[in-house]
Amino acid sequence: MANAFEIKNLVFRYPKNNEDTIKNISFTVEEGTIFGFLGPSGAGKSTTQRILSKLLESYSGEILYFGKDLKNYGKEFYEEVGVGFEMPVHFNKLTAMENLNYFAGLYKNNLDYEALLSEVGLYEARNQLVGEYSKGMKVRLNFVRALLNNPKMLFLDEPTAGLDPKNAKIVKDLILKFKKEGKTIFITTHLMGDVEQLCDNVIFIRGGKVTESSTVRDLKLRYGKKEVKIEYYDNHQLSSAIYALEHIGENKEFIQALQDHSIETIHSGETTLEDIFIQVTGDVKE
Repeated sequence: MANAFEIKNLVFRYPKNNEDTIKNISFTVEEGTIFGFLGPSGAGKSTTQRILSKLLESYSGEILYFGKDLKNYGKEFYEEVGVGFEMPVHFNKLTAMENLNYFAGLYKNNLDYEALLSEVGLYEARNQLVGEYSKGMKVRLNFVRALLNNPKMLFLDEPTAGLDPKNAKIVKDLILKFKKEGKTIFITTHLMGDVEQLCDNVIFIRGGKVTESSTVRDLKLRYGKKEVKIEYYDNHQLSSAIYALEHIGENKEFIQALQDHSIETIHSGETTLEDIFIQVTGDVKE
């Protein structure tokens, strides 16, 4: 597939700052994938997202969007891009439908957003004032708004933050459905569970610099321990043992343990993305 974005030596500094916020980063976002852009607060995630969505333009370096310099795109760029900000901004004195009708009027093409409202569980509240919505309802409405123009490139900032597990799953399923349609999704989030379930490729950024780039699977293999831990009962006491993963099928002690004990659990030494986050960013997840 083609690359939705190619970022080369991107540098950005806010006018009143003495230091660059984005410090010479390069990466690619493959078309038809879900790309995770991860890092602690203040790392430069939101700034990079604003640059890629053409909300900030005074940068140096090169950004290609489907092979064309991003700076050469005009208003047509926004016809094929959807953005869901972390802090939803709605007209609180209008209903959900009035909000969506207004924003839909800004685009040439629209999805069936009444159907989308139904999918995210807001159809019954479509004529309710948004100011009366809970935080979770506003987050779901924000997600629908990001999809209004049926974009081929979708930017999402913390798309499931503030949602209960049921509604978070609905949103994640819609993101995966969006991907199956050949669309590209760029996600920034602190929720590593979302990253594991959604992302094909991830980048970690800290202090404006890329610290790690890979697939989720390869990261977990690289930072994990090549070992197997078993838990079993021995004389009515829960015990555990750890064995090297290499040649595990030939490990006589491991095989004997499986034969002699009633195994309660068995796990590989695969680490969590939360642990990887801390290792590669040097920070505690916020």
